[in-house]
Amino acid sequence: MIGCLFLAGLTLSSCDFLDVVPDEYTSESDMTKDRQAALNYLYSCYGYLPQPNNGTSSLDLLTGDEVVTAFEHETFAAFPKGNYTASNPVISYWNTLYQGIRQCYSFEEELNKTGNFSGLEEKDRADYKAQVKFLLGYYDFLLTRCYGPIILVTSKPDAKVNPKDYLPRTAYDICIDSICSYFDQAAKGLVATRTGTQSNEFGLATSVAAKAMKAKTLLYAASPLFNGNSKFYADFKDKDGNALMPLTYDANKWVKARDAYKEAIDAAEAAGYHLYTRGDYKMSTNGYPADPHVRALRYTVTDYEQESEAAGSNCEVIFADSRGEGNYGLQNKSMPFNWKNGNNAWNGISPTIAMMSRFYTKNGLPMSEDKTLDYSNPWSLVTVDSAHQEEACLGRQTMRFDLDREPRFYAWISFQNGFYEILSASNNGAYSDDENYKKFSNSTHGELITDFVVGGNCSRGKDANNLRSNNYAPTGFLNKKFVDPDIAKSATGYAGYHNRPWPVIRLAELYLGYAECCVETGNLATAREYIDKVRVRAGIPTVEEAWSTYAKDPSKANTQEGLREIVRNERMNEFYLENQNFWDMRRWLLAEKYFNVKAQGMDIDATNIDNFAKPTEVVFERKFTSPANYLMPIPSDDINKNTHIVQNPGY
Repeated sequence: MIGCLFLAGLTLSSCDFLDVVPDEYTSESDMTKDRQAALNYLYSCYGYLPQPNNGTSSLDLLTGDEVVTAFEHETFAAFPKGNYTASNPVISYWNTLYQGIRQCYSFEEELNKTGNFSGLEEKDRADYKAQVKFLLGYYDFLLTRCYGPIILVTSKPDAKVNPKDYLPRTAYDICIDSICSYFDQAAKGLVATRTGTQSNEFGLATSVAAKAMKAKTLLYAASPLFNGNSKFYADFKDKDGNALMPLTYDANKWVKARDAYKEAIDAAEAAGYHLYTRGDYKMSTNGYPADPHVRALRYTVTDYEQESEAAGSNCEVIFADSRGEGNYGLQNKSMPFNWKNGNNAWNGISPTIAMMSRFYTKNGLPMSEDKTLDYSNPWSLVTVDSAHQEEACLGRQTMRFDLDREPRFYAWISFQNGFYEILSASNNGAYSDDENYKKFSNSTHGELITDFVVGGNCSRGKDANNLRSNNYAPTGFLNKKFVDPDIAKSATGYAGYHNRPWPVIRLAELYLGYAECCVETGNLATAREYIDKVRVRAGIPTVEEAWSTYAKDPSKANTQEGLREIVRNERMNEFYLENQNFWDMRRWLLAEKYFNVKAQGMDIDATNIDNFAKPTEVVFERKFTSPANYLMPIPSDDINKNTHIVQNPGY
């Protein structure tokens, strides 16, 4: 057996949709006491899952090439810098995920006994068993995504097992088959939806989530990193000389993933899930942004108040992590800087030029491919005219790069003399001293005109001699995603962020995953159909219309190679800052190209806009070592404890 597993102290308390993981201790000895004890133990089985919105200790939130932050002193920053090894893995999920697996098997063992769990109805027992199956599959999926071939645990580990009987790693394809089997078993016993934001069931597994996770598991298995990658893994073998990774490309893996996605999509739509399109949500609270596409995109990942939706608390989110992010989370780190009376708004999550260049033009094309819009000099300064006053402040200067872009750009990115929609009453809010805020805002309409030049309201400091060492936007752009426009940023205390469930899987991911599989299996028309579902919601033309009407090369949308690039770019845009970039670039074998270069932004030390508008290399180190960094290292301590397992290549 694994040998290094142990039963850690578990946190339990009353659970609501913001806190699946409770606050009091539970143990195997009291889990069968009554129904509530069983429910608490079930919650504890979720407690070892990594928290995806915890930026400080999240492996995959701020660690790709989407953003640079002012918080490079925090734990996560070791990963974009490449400063992690097997002896010092910095953030490692290896032991934690296996602890979760042991917890699940402990619970399953008791659930399979008769006569215990006083007051527990059989329907609840069946539901708990199915949730355990889901979690066993999910924990193994997270392990394979990090480490490739894993130690496949199929029963409760014995902490007293002799080290000579520790398990070796199992071949990757066998691991994938096992994970899919868990999700299949779970889907048969789970309900399709768990509704209601105040229900303590929100964030728990459903049959739709199980089908979605099976599809995602197969997508990874079909991708270049794991499907016949003999360049990296020809010598990756266990102690008996058996290959741990598949070395021959298997096109049928794309077929299996495609079919699994279609099954998941059908199940999701039958359960009432659909893309979020509410362009008028909370207009009376803050009327900005007024554009319905921009507004819907801003709320897609934060609106959890739709109690009447058939699918649950958010019509698009299929599976969510309901733990709150806390005061030091993404929201406060993304808001325009303010320190009035201890107010926390740190101005530090800063999109890179590489990421912002992926967002399309208003015609739904990359800037370099749009024949109707001139971006030959993207950093030239232009004065915002009436045709662009919804994009940036009328009469102010901004860069050509910032105009005529798609709604996702304006929903999620703030730039020089662009808008940051936030409610901060002009008489007593956090930004009440800002003359432009007072000019353009009131109690129901709030937006800040962002200025990143030294001395501006989002700059690094008031003057060139008073620059902050952190709490600034390193690229001269600021993230808005996950920050609600109706956040009332007060002038005092810690007010000003909303605890919301974090989207782990949403319907758009099923559509684009299906489209990617269709591209790889030659079903190009179907691929375009499902890409278009996401594009239309985003307020841009369909693939066919964009490339046939506005593109320099219309043929791209009709070739497998061209459509592969399109669907990948669509994923980067749609899932910006949703824990996807870190993994997608790896599974596509593109990480060494994009993660091994320093990020670029504007010259944030400039004291005038002319000097600001010049691409500048951000100082923070960026390093990606191939092939090692495509997988995470197994901690050296665990390699030393279990002599039957081998380390990942390159460590």
